[in-house]
Amino acid sequence: MAKKLDEIMKALTAARRKKIEQRTLELATLKDLRKAAEQIQADMAASLGVGQDMISRLEKQ
Repeated sequence: MAKKLDEIMKALTAARRKKIEQRTLELATLKDLRKAAEQIQADMAASLGVGQDMISRLEKQ
């Protein structure tokens, strides 16, 4: 079973979480957010419970 984003974030160090949260505020697109979280589309799709193709479509919008 895929891990939820909350579970992944909780597993990170406090410093890494803070860096991601600060960077998230600066980013505007899903692709930027995904890359900041160092995830590939398939990982993000699994975390969100959707197909990789959905993430790809959303990033292109």
